[in-house]
Amino acid sequence: MAPPPQRLKRRAEFLRVAAKGRRAAVHGLVLQALPRDDDQPARLGFTVTRKVGNAVVRNRTRRRLKEAARLLLADRALTGVDLVLIGRDATRGRDFAALMDDLSRALAKAGVGS
Repeated sequence: MAPPPQRLKRRAEFLRVAAKGRRAAVHGLVLQALPRDDDQPARLGFTVTRKVGNAVVRNRTRRRLKEAARLLLADRALTGVDLVLIGRDATRGRDFAALMDDLSRALAKAGVGS
C-alpha cells in the first residue's frame, strides 16, 4: 500500500506548480502536475476560487476533491510529483463517480501515474 500523500500548503508551492507544471482540464476539475527530482510520495494541494461560491460551497467542493483524491490515489503509488486540484463550479454538483472518473482522466492527461 502506498504511503499517504503529503499536502502543499504554502502559496509559493502552489505558484511553482502553476508556473512550471502541466495542466489538464476536465469537466469537473483542473489538475496541475509538476514532476520533482525525488522518490518521495506525491504532494497534493487543493484550491477553490471565490467564483465558485461562498465559504460553505467552497469548503464542500474542496472536501469532495479531497475524498476523490484519497480514494483514487490510495492504490496508486505516485511518487516524485506535486499535484494541485482546482475545483470548478461543476465540481460541486457533479456525481461522485463521475468526479472520480474526471480525476482519473486528468491524471492520465497530465501523464501522471498509470
